[in-house]
Amino acid sequence: MSGRGGSRRGRGGGNPPAGTAAGERGTAAGPPAAEAWRGVAAEDRDQISESVSLLLRSRSRRLLGDLLRPHRRAIAVLTAVIVVSNGAGLALPYLVKEGIDAGIPPMLRGGGPGTLLEIVAAVLAAALIQAVTRQAFLQMSGRIGQDVLLELRRRVFDHFQRLSLSFHEKYTSGRVISRLTSDVEAIAELLDSGFDGLVTAVLTLCGTAVMLLVLDVRLGLVALVPLPVLSLFTRWFRRRSGAAYRRSREAVALVIVHFVESMTGIRAVQAFRREPRNQEIFEELDEAYRQANTLGAWLVALFMPGIKIIGNVTVAAVLLYGGWLALDGAVTVGVLAAFLLYLRQFYEPMQEISQFYNTLQSAGAALEKLSGVLEEKPEVAEPRRPARLPRPAGALRFDAVEFAYPTGPPVLHRLDLEIPAGQTVAVVGTTGAGKTTLAKLVARFHDPVAGRVLLDGVDLRDLDEAALRRAVVMVTQENFLFTGTISDNVRFGRPDAPEAAVAEAVEAIGAHGFVSGLPEGYDTQVGKRGGRMSAGQRQLVAFARAFLADPAVLILDEATSSLDVPSERLVQRALRTILADRTALIIAHRLSTVEIADRVLVMEGGRIVEDGPPHRLIAESGRFARLHQAWLDSLA
Repeated sequence: MSGRGGSRRGRGGGNPPAGTAAGERGTAAGPPAAEAWRGVAAEDRDQISESVSLLLRSRSRRLLGDLLRPHRRAIAVLTAVIVVSNGAGLALPYLVKEGIDAGIPPMLRGGGPGTLLEIVAAVLAAALIQAVTRQAFLQMSGRIGQDVLLELRRRVFDHFQRLSLSFHEKYTSGRVISRLTSDVEAIAELLDSGFDGLVTAVLTLCGTAVMLLVLDVRLGLVALVPLPVLSLFTRWFRRRSGAAYRRSREAVALVIVHFVESMTGIRAVQAFRREPRNQEIFEELDEAYRQANTLGAWLVALFMPGIKIIGNVTVAAVLLYGGWLALDGAVTVGVLAAFLLYLRQFYEPMQEISQFYNTLQSAGAALEKLSGVLEEKPEVAEPRRPARLPRPAGALRFDAVEFAYPTGPPVLHRLDLEIPAGQTVAVVGTTGAGKTTLAKLVARFHDPVAGRVLLDGVDLRDLDEAALRRAVVMVTQENFLFTGTISDNVRFGRPDAPEAAVAEAVEAIGAHGFVSGLPEGYDTQVGKRGGRMSAGQRQLVAFARAFLADPAVLILDEATSSLDVPSERLVQRALRTILADRTALIIAHRLSTVEIADRVLVMEGGRIVEDGPPHRLIAESGRFARLHQAWLDSLA
């Protein structure tokens, strides 16, 4: 394990590149109306205006177009295949017309069946072409659909990981799961079962409308008279169902949110006998989801029969008018028969579209949610021109830093602070004094509202995320462990670290004894969230993980709060080794940790009210002295 020797102190940080300005880190401004609905702002709204709806649909189309862009050549081939398939399908009624008008009359006059047989052969050829191209279309569209879903899931997962902590603090884990599961599944259902039918239906509608007018303009006009009624009916259904399915996607997200929170906190639920109340809440949310789906089903139940009625009335009108024209000899029987077949082809796709509209609207609402998430920008933005920091020393400086959370009062007030490289600083104070906020700014989980936080003279906002995470590591009281072995969790920050380095890190923080005593040693499975280990053991593994990462700056945010007295004593002995020759920021209520600090900062109301070595502050009988005495009294 490579330590950080005295040579670290002599290494300075790089300066920001010339010309780097705060404006280069910001995001481009957009129109006020668009900015108001940017990202996930529309998720909690059941009713939105038509202009906002157009904005959301435009955003969804951009996302869909971006996902399909790499498949342009395949889509072009797919388009040619489906055009051929529809052309073959559209030829069948016309061939029936030719068979009736040109194939049968010669036979009635005593001629041979040659013409009819040729037409029958053409019908068979058209049917074969349609079947082959249909199979090719389904295979190609299925492959493209799966590629699109793969890319969509990858993008959503990657983007969720990159979004700032402030986003995840307000956007619940249940909604995150809903976006990556139920919303992606809704789009998958469209691509798997609805997309091919929708494309085929649209092409068939357009081609059939042309053939109706080509066969007979008078009958074609009669057949197309209901189109304005169909257009208005479809527009009404689209607006109503769009709101219903948007509400449905949000309702299912709330169900998932409550389920995830209840199962994640199942120990607290059972300990406080919360099951009945949680069940009531779940049933209320589930009922809201049922009502949203019921409304969607009711709209479909109106739309589908409505389309069928309009189609049947049109067929009846064409049959009546066409029969009258046929009696007068204005049209042939073949033309009328072909016309009725085309008319059936014209309205069947509309019924298919109505059947797929449920899937289409559900997928559209899901795409709105996903495009909103992908439009969210990290609060902590990557710099356009990252500064270089090849070998950070760990010197920290707060330059007139001010900070406030979005919906709260100011937390830090024009804070000025310098921490030399290699110094161990303990930050103490009452709850709400701003200690954890100070640590989060150093780790750049948030950016200051005003002022700068600098590492080796470089503004943290000018460092790319990878360089910052290598230089600064934070260990919190949550001590989160991932499913896997102890070795997997220790090398979390350095996946390529050898087993020898893992063992050295564990031994350095004093955990080798308990790890080697386990049946499978370093290969012991920690269980879900580290559930097979005690709180103290989880914290020790988290310490080893940070030590192996070997950062220039190590932040311990109440990291010993979950340790029992024997474990804390074990860690106290190891901390001096861990913190040697690196900058450390220790935030703790337990003042036993403060004893190893070179310097103590006492915070109150977002300001530093005392600053100095611990022994001097105790002698001055100030706030820290009172805190220290209270801690000693608690031990007694």
